[in-house]
Formats: sequence, structure tokens, C-alpha cells
Amino acid sequence: MQILPFIASVIGASGVAMGAFGAHALESSLASRATTAVWETATLYHLVHALAILIVVLFPASSSRSLRLPELRRAAWCWVAGVVLFSGSLYALALGGPSWLGPVTPLGGLAFIAGWILVSSGRLTAEDSHRDRA
Repeated sequence: MQILPFIASVIGASGVAMGAFGAHALESSLASRATTAVWETATLYHLVHALAILIVVLFPASSSRSLRLPELRRAAWCWVAGVVLFSGSLYALALGGPSWLGPVTPLGGLAFIAGWILVSSGRLTAEDSHRDRA
């Protein structure tokens, strides 16, 4: 999982940069309140999942018995894909990108959901194996 802390930090830094860019540089050029809301949604999900990736990467160091590492790794990669697909497509759409990007956004949402399910699945599997040992 050595690359994931780096990716989490890049995603976090880029999320802050995109939020600042939207709030300051694009303030007058975003077409409407709806476009601004799209940008803000992209930034929110971008930053939340940067933190989620970082937590998942750091969590095993503090309590590797609580969750299974393969599920955490898969969850983190799902969230990376979610940031690229969901937030990336929303940023592009807010900037006037092609309409074909619209269907990409839900794919990113599905990647986010899959990541959260993998965390839950890893937790349940770890609890079951712990009970079996008892």
C-alpha cells in the first residue's frame, strides 16, 4: 500500500486547490448557481474521499486485526476511481465540457459506493474470522 498514501495526499491537495480555484478564479465565470453547486459537490466528494483513502491507509497500522487489508486496498482504489470519474466529470461539466461526460458521473458514484461496501465487507469478514477463532 505504499503508493496509496502518496495518492491520498495528491488527491487531498488537488481537492483543496480545486475548491479554491472554484471559489476564487471561477467565481465570475461559472455560469449559474447550479454550476457553482456542481463544482462544490465535486469538491466535497473529492476531499471526503481523499480523507477516506488516507484513513484506510493509516488504519491498518493502528489496528490490522479489525479489517482485512485486501478489502481496504480495494476500497481505496475504488475511491481513487470515484474521485477521477465522479469529481472529474463534474469539474469538466461545470467548465462547459461535453455532455457525454454526464453518464460518467454515476460510474464514479458507483465506485464510491463500492469502496464503502468493501470496507463494510472487510469488517464483517474480520469479525466472522475472529469469532471462529474464539
